[in-house]
Amino acid sequence: MQLMSPARFSYLHMKYLFFSWLAVFVGSWIVYVQYSSYTELCRGHDCKNSICDKYKKGVIDGSACSSLCDKDTLYLGKCFTAKPNSQVYSGSWGDLEGVIKCQMEVAPHYDLGNEIEPRKEAAAFDKPTKGTSVEKFREMILNHLKAKVGDQANLADLAAQVLSIADANKDGHISLPEARSTWALLQLNEFLLSLVLQDKEHMPKLLGFCGDLYVTEKVSNSPLYGIRLPWIIEVWIPAGLQRSMDQWFTPSWPHKAKISIGLLELVEDIFHGTFGSFLMCDVSATTFGYNDRHDLKVMDARYIVPEAIFQEGIRQQRCDVDEDCLYGTDCLTSCDLTKHRCTPEVTRPNLAKACDALKHYILRGAPSDVSEELEKQLYACIALKGSAEQMEIEHSLILNNLKTLLWKKISHTKDS
Repeated sequence: MQLMSPARFSYLHMKYLFFSWLAVFVGSWIVYVQYSSYTELCRGHDCKNSICDKYKKGVIDGSACSSLCDKDTLYLGKCFTAKPNSQVYSGSWGDLEGVIKCQMEVAPHYDLGNEIEPRKEAAAFDKPTKGTSVEKFREMILNHLKAKVGDQANLADLAAQVLSIADANKDGHISLPEARSTWALLQLNEFLLSLVLQDKEHMPKLLGFCGDLYVTEKVSNSPLYGIRLPWIIEVWIPAGLQRSMDQWFTPSWPHKAKISIGLLELVEDIFHGTFGSFLMCDVSATTFGYNDRHDLKVMDARYIVPEAIFQEGIRQQRCDVDEDCLYGTDCLTSCDLTKHRCTPEVTRPNLAKACDALKHYILRGAPSDVSEELEKQLYACIALKGSAEQMEIEHSLILNNLKTLLWKKISHTKDS
């Protein structure tokens, strides 16, 4: 048996020490970067302190203010924030479990660039001004809604709903602080969409608000598919394997079918809905979730925007290539090179984007007697081009065919 020479042993020892030191250095660097990212993203307590300061000064008021700032019965829990301007936390309010959302800056005004980030200071809560009557406030709301969704016939009903929410303590009067909170909320896409879809099941219910901090009901399952791994594990998993793992942890196929029908119904409801059309500009798994009854819920509605507002903003966008005309991740128009301005019509309708998001989700585990037809319908849906108005008949036909195919397969089961 040949003994290892001292030089050889020393070389291996040094090599081991070097790679050990390198592993410690890289690991420490990753921990530092992730911790720094977390502290930059998760600023919910700063948001709470800012809101409570304004509440105690009498600037704002709302149904959640006392619990948040006086009684300490509304707690911020785990941080789910993805963008620093929109803080998202799990929360508990007495016996209720919910989601708390708080704005660190004002909502975007659709200056549609590649990165849509607000660039102004936090909401000033200076509107309406002192001395504004309820009738004048109602007029402000109507004008704001008209600018957002167009001159719809039943905007007065929507304005009445806003005024009902504004009377947070239900004493029959709207105070100036309550009005200021409500006006701040009206600037947010998510709040607007919850009003528009108030008679549907797609939006989590509003539980309360204080300024532009608001609480919605908890949705038990989110994102739509995939798993939330600790970041220390996630950074080491290749993207391809992560995508495969996302499809492992999903409900049974009949439940997935019901959830998919919910997404198709959402597309139907926001296309030529009661209060105009909306565009879905981020159709990803993280945008949606579902409850214990497998009803689809919108988890993040910041990028579901009124079509009229989108078109008005995108026309102003300067461009050299089509990619300059992108809002969110999914609302792309084309570039008019003669004017170097973006055209207003999106290249893909909401339905095509929804089918694209669903294809792997609903095809995986599909029963053999529907999988071939389902795949055919999905790819016909994904191939849709242009705005829904340009192909309304084909759009409606594909949407109804998909819903019918899924319902027929699960309608006789308890899952429906």
